Formats: sequence, structure tokens, C-alpha cells
Amino acid sequence: MSLNRNFWLFAVGRFISQLGWAVQDVALPLYVLDKTHSGSMMTLFILAEMIPVLIIMPFAGVVGDRYNRKHLMVGFDLARGALLFAVITFDLLGIHQLLAVQVVMAVMGAFFSAGTGAMFPDLVEPDELEKANSTVSSFAILARLVGPALGGFIYAVGGIKLAILINAASFFGSGLFEIMIKYEWRTKELESFSQVIEDLKEGIGFLRSNRYLSTLMFFALFMIALGQPFGAVIMPYSYREVLKFSSYQFGLLESAFMGGALIGNGLIAIKFGKKAGRYLFHTLLLDGVMILAFTWAISPLSDLGRNEAFFFLAGINILWGSIEAFIDVPLNSKIQRAIPSELRGRVMSAMAVLMHLSSPLGLIAVGPLLDRFPAWEVTLAIWIGMAAVVAYFWARYRKVLLREREYGESEGVT
Repeated sequence: MSLNRNFWLFAVGRFISQLGWAVQDVALPLYVLDKTHSGSMMTLFILAEMIPVLIIMPFAGVVGDRYNRKHLMVGFDLARGALLFAVITFDLLGIHQLLAVQVVMAVMGAFFSAGTGAMFPDLVEPDELEKANSTVSSFAILARLVGPALGGFIYAVGGIKLAILINAASFFGSGLFEIMIKYEWRTKELESFSQVIEDLKEGIGFLRSNRYLSTLMFFALFMIALGQPFGAVIMPYSYREVLKFSSYQFGLLESAFMGGALIGNGLIAIKFGKKAGRYLFHTLLLDGVMILAFTWAISPLSDLGRNEAFFFLAGINILWGSIEAFIDVPLNSKIQRAIPSELRGRVMSAMAVLMHLSSPLGLIAVGPLLDRFPAWEVTLAIWIGMAAVVAYFWARYRKVLLREREYGESEGVT
């Protein structure tokens, strides 16, 4: 069964805006560093993108459930494009001006994400969600592979103005594709702030009362908290400080992982589809094997030379990225299927906030540990923690995690 026209309009539109954003996402830090030479200012720009999302996301979820989701999606894409065009037109390129723009873009992005995240599962049949999610993920990976190299080149040629111009044009291009999507949603406009609070309570109440959904969510939260440190801290630290790889080798290893993820998403889209969820615990076992192989490569037990270690880890990263796709896509699809459309915006926004909060937990712990212990010991400790979580959920909730359930079905699972 092929995916429909509405889906492809959505997917191509998202890819265009993600590619434009990836260009600016590389150019902006370069510009900030060139102007300020300050790591603290870089951190401030990152926080300016993260903190507003955490604050606004629950309220954005309420708006995404009450107002026309297509209008929100198109409107916020066009608004972000207009804002960036205004930045260029009025030469608002001072550091503090761009910091304010970063905050406004983050707020608009939160409302955009709430609307599109709630709308997306309605564009395809429930049985097609794995195929649809893996296709969208493949486009996002392509943007992350192409965008950074393109962003560095564009910044070198035309500076921050050209990078922002391309990003602005990408938002308008995305909006043009989204306008053609056929989607109807009955609006229930807010009349008072008390309705926002009631909607938030309803979304959180649904999340707490639905055992199937809460089990999926808590499993995902644990895996994010334990898994986030690998890509963000441990792998870069091990490549540069332990194995002494060059920046070129480092980039190739990052690309190998993303290439593997592209392969995994492609396999789900073309071959496995909904059946990918059946192999969740098999892929988690393989994921653990990849972590152990990585741990061995950076430990004193390894007798690999630098070049041998590079090629070994490149192969591991390709497999690792493929395996991660078979974990992420089925879990995401199961969660989407379990939430009724009229509650999806606020429930998914609440889950997004929890996931954003769980991500820093592992990061905060790993940094100091790497200062005190060898990287392979820290990695092994995290592997033990992940193994314990997987074993617990396998023993207690494997029927829940492996089951396919749509909203409206009886829980019926212990």
C-alpha cells in the first residue's frame, strides 16, 4: 500500500524547511563565534532555543488540539519565513538581536511542532505509520547529512545573511507544499485561560490513566536518559581524547552512524512496515551488543591500531544506526496510534516536555564521570543500567511493548 498525496506534500515540505534550518544551524554558531569568540554566548544561544520550548510546549499542545492544525502548520512556517526576511531587510544582525530572534523562533517552532505532530498520524492509515515515520525520518537524516556541509559552504561564500535568506526561503517553500494538503479539523476556540488549564489536566489525566501509553512513555524516558550521553558526550570524547582520531575521521564516523540510520529507516519503509515492532527486544539485544563492541574498542583490552579502530567503529556505527531506527520508529508509531486525535496535541506535547527533561539527566552525570574514570568504564556502567531497564521491561511489560493497540481498544494487558 503506497503512501498518499497528503503525506508526500507533508514530507517534502518538512524536508525543505529542515534543510534550510540545517544550513542556518551551522552558520549561526560560526557567526556568533566569529563575533564574540565566547563559548558562554554559544551556550546562551542553545538555551534560548531550548528553554522557551519547555515552557511553551504544553500550551502549544492545547492550541494544536483546539485550532485548525493545517492553518497552524502553514501559518507558523510562513511567519518564521517572514521573520527571517525581516532580519535581513532591517539588518537585525547584532548578537542580542539574533538572540531575541532565536527565542521568538523557538516559540513559533513549539506551536508548529504541536500542530504538525498531532496532525501527522491523521494523514495516513494507522497500519502505515511505521512506513510513514521511517520515510519522514529518512528525509530528516538526509537534511542532517547534507545541511551541515552546505551550511559551512554557504557561510564561507555569503556569510550569515545568505544562510538566513536560504532558511527564510525554505520556510516559504515548505508552506507552499503544506497549503495543498487536504485536512479538515473542527476548531474549538479558547474562550478563557481556564480552558487551557482544563485541557492540560485532561491531556495529563489521559496519559496517567492509560497503562499502555504510560508504559511506552516510561520505557522511552529511561532509554533516552541512558542513551543520550552516547551520541552527545561519550562517542565524541572517546573518538578525540581516547583514540585521538582526526576531525575528518570524527566527521566520517558521525556520518557512518547517520548513514546506518538511513538504511534502517529505508528497510522499515520498504520492507518491514508495521512488522518492525515485533522485533523490538531483538533489536534492543543487538543494540547492547553494539555498545559492548564500542566499549571493547576504546578499552585497554583492544589491540587495534588507530586505523584499524577507525574502520572497526565505522562498521559498528553503520549497524548501530540501523538498529536504532528499528527501536525509535516502532515506539513512536505505537505511541501515535494509542492517542485519540482530539487529545493528541496536548498529550504528545506533555510527553515531549518529559523527554526534553529526561535528556539532560544522563548528560549531567556523564561529564563528571568522564573526568574521574576511563571512558570504557563509564560506557560499561551505562550499558549495565540499560540492560537492567530492558530486562525489567521484558520481564514485566513485554506483552505491552510488543502489542499493537489503537485508541478505543480495551487495555486488557497486564
